[in-house]
Amino acid sequence: MGFGMGINAVLHAVEEATYGITPASGFKKIPFVSHSMGEERPLIEDDLLGYGREGLDPTYDVATNDGDIVVPVDTDAFGFWLKGMFGAPATTGSGTFTHVFQSGAAVLPSRSLEIGSPEVPSFSVNYGAVCNQMRIAMSRSGMLNATMSLIAQGETAPVSTSVAGTIAGLLGSRFAQATGVIKRDGTALGNVVSADLSVSNSLDKVEVIKSDGRIGGVVPGVVQASLRFTARFDSVDLLALATSGVPVNLDEIGWVKGPASLKFALPRVFLPRTKRIINGPGGIMAEFNCQAAALVGAHKVTATLINSQSSY
Repeated sequence: MGFGMGINAVLHAVEEATYGITPASGFKKIPFVSHSMGEERPLIEDDLLGYGREGLDPTYDVATNDGDIVVPVDTDAFGFWLKGMFGAPATTGSGTFTHVFQSGAAVLPSRSLEIGSPEVPSFSVNYGAVCNQMRIAMSRSGMLNATMSLIAQGETAPVSTSVAGTIAGLLGSRFAQATGVIKRDGTALGNVVSADLSVSNSLDKVEVIKSDGRIGGVVPGVVQASLRFTARFDSVDLLALATSGVPVNLDEIGWVKGPASLKFALPRVFLPRTKRIINGPGGIMAEFNCQAAALVGAHKVTATLINSQSSY
């Protein structure tokens, strides 16, 4: 038996045919940076009177398994998470494939995620995991990661052997922060210092009374999408848009690596009126916390991933 080390931790994932039921095969090894998944059952303090100051045994409360997995935004494996957020894509092409994901799917896939420490060894499966939120931070440099927030139904007890069986790898080349761009009507927004793209499925837990204390499932709610960015104040152009009440078309938020690319489109984005705070003699910054909207029958967010993967 050894000490568990993060550098050797593994994540094996498979899509479930039935919510909360882990398939016997089909697992893929997915790259990740960190995670906070795992089932929790808090204790409820005893409230009986008349048995002295020491108190009696506590009672277990309901089980919860909400957490984040930080993953690299890469050319291949990130499509697995895009499918979790948006549902199955429309895929076209041959050799080089174009996968188009759109927000607002009525049904979202659930996954079983096995997280293991081979040195111990210890492996457990977080089942019934559905993607609730995706957050991607853009900056001038550094590693490009996405934080995926999930709601799972439960977690199996740790065992010494992986249940994943034969594993297919799914690892692509990471997109670089330095290649990121935000475009409005095909023209790059100038002087953007940093940005955060966030999309949420607003999942509603089906909290039913069950003997195991776990949820019965999740129901997708209203899609929420926002872009928060900080720009150097060099023009009143964005400020004018913020006060006009007219939505802007952010037709490209994304990255390119050779023939592969990942691009998000938010066709109707409203900018709020914002302060231009002056903190000293340096440059003046303006921070915009924008909200996406959609026309009836349209989509708030479209993600287009181009790579060599034939399907997800």
